[in-house]
Amino acid sequence: MNTTTRTDSEPQYRAAITAVGHWVPDDVLDNKYFASYLDTTDEWIMTRTGIRERRILRNGATSDLAVGAARVALERRGWTPDDLELIICCTVTPDMFFPATACVVQNKLGAKNCWGFDINAACSAFLFGLETARRFIESGAYQRILLIGADKMSSILDYNDRNTCVLFGDGAGAVILERSTDENGIRDSYLKIDGSGGAHLHMKAGGSLNPATVETVEKRMHYVYQEGKQVFKSAVVEMAESSALVMERNGLTADDVAFLVPHQANLRIIDATRQRMGLPEEKVMINIQKYGNTTAGTIPICLSEWWAAGKLKKGDNLILSSFGAGYTWGAILVRWAF
Repeated sequence: MNTTTRTDSEPQYRAAITAVGHWVPDDVLDNKYFASYLDTTDEWIMTRTGIRERRILRNGATSDLAVGAARVALERRGWTPDDLELIICCTVTPDMFFPATACVVQNKLGAKNCWGFDINAACSAFLFGLETARRFIESGAYQRILLIGADKMSSILDYNDRNTCVLFGDGAGAVILERSTDENGIRDSYLKIDGSGGAHLHMKAGGSLNPATVETVEKRMHYVYQEGKQVFKSAVVEMAESSALVMERNGLTADDVAFLVPHQANLRIIDATRQRMGLPEEKVMINIQKYGNTTAGTIPICLSEWWAAGKLKKGDNLILSSFGAGYTWGAILVRWAF
């Protein structure tokens, strides 16, 4: 694997996560719901994915999920929206093509002193957003950034396609990033894309290539399309190797890593990554059984839940890892700051 993405020079500032929050809808779709009308069972879904249930937002948009998570993070930090300088919203299900969902979130929060933008990197969007926020802070340009991973995947699912509809749920997680002058914060990253993988996981219509028409709707082209076996094979390799690479080039052993924080797409992919890193099961954050794949939301939701449960402590080494459509993938080393 190419390792040229590492920067060895020490920055003047580090970017540290100083607050976390998440928000998921109340409505639950369990596996029995899908078994009631599709050729599937609870056992089939659990065995192949690890998912037992997922949350669905019946009324509302991705921005509503994002705002819910943002408010929790702000409250935990003791900030008001006016304290923010920048909002980065990571999503593949924006409220609309434009304006950016970050603008919608800014307006709903009433944040008067910031700017912002969206990042679309599918399931790896939160990692790409974290690296982007890191560079803004390390440059000295900004000190207070809100980073959100949010997706209403139910809005782009074909609920008659058992290969995709059982996998995803709706939810959002948010983190606040600030300057840190000590050893805590984001320490290293390895991020990659491979556009040839887009053929195996995409949404065919709705963009400039295939604008919405009666024909595209009738052909059900506005839903997630996935070649599951091909995506699975690539995800197993890339998530495992990128996580191990970041671990190894920073001189970390399994004893040094407090938690692997993996994207929650498939329990078998998560376990392959864990084994490649030599970690025991108790060092892996897993909540896929409750939420399914919330795309950009999975990693920050995990961080928020584990912090709220008192399982994270200052100085913990975390490796965040993901794989998504694009293909996009990578891993980031974070030393927990609070």
